[in-house]
Amino acid sequence: MELAALEERLGYTFVQRTLIEQAVTHRSHGAVHNERLEFLGDAVLNCAVAQLLYSKYARLNEGDLSRLRSNLVKQSSLADIAEKLVLSEFMRLGEGEMKSGGFRRPSILADTMEAIFGAIFVDQGFDAARTVIGKLFEPVLKTVDPKTLGKDSKTLLQEYLQGKRIALPVYTVVETRGAAHNQEFEVECSIPKLEISVRGSGRSRRAAEQTAAKLAFEAAQHAIAQLGRRSRKKAAVAPTAETTPDPADSNTPADATQTA
Repeated sequence: MELAALEERLGYTFVQRTLIEQAVTHRSHGAVHNERLEFLGDAVLNCAVAQLLYSKYARLNEGDLSRLRSNLVKQSSLADIAEKLVLSEFMRLGEGEMKSGGFRRPSILADTMEAIFGAIFVDQGFDAARTVIGKLFEPVLKTVDPKTLGKDSKTLLQEYLQGKRIALPVYTVVETRGAAHNQEFEVECSIPKLEISVRGSGRSRRAAEQTAAKLAFEAAQHAIAQLGRRSRKKAAVAPTAETTPDPADSNTPADATQTA
């Protein structure tokens, strides 16, 4: 597909056309590839996101800002953005990587996103890269809860269940639909102890797991809250043992007669 379509989705037009071509080229495709741009883009991304968080969350301390940034710029977050851009349509991979499904591998998607940020930086400088990064991360930042420091649904569910001493959830792919380059996955997330089983869909297995985990997390919170209410109700109505004097325990037999 023409790279102009990718530029339109990014909201950025390259002055140096060779940069965008290099940014979407995996090392398996040829000698000129995107690894150096990826190295540069990683640093640009971290700086841009740090600035966004510094401006948005005035009350967070350094440690919380660092943890939030780490959760936002990690591989899975970048792969999510790549999937929304349908970046796989533009990536140039070697034949072996194409056959093995490299175009939907989270690591390759994330690396390509970083290379694109690096290419924009080389093309027009930090301000241009920061603008594109801000636009792409804006939907993510709108949903971030500072209390969870940007943790994804799978992480939140895992930590929640561990805190309740409940076994970790089980994720199972129940259906895969569509052609190889445009697949949709349906994943089931089950928590046997709570009798929870929910399904989520996504353009990758990981995205589908995240969707299912979000539903399971909400269901788990509701289920445990219900169990807590039932326990409190039972404790409130539990009968108290009545102590009735037993004649057999008296020092004086019940039929004893007084003598003068």
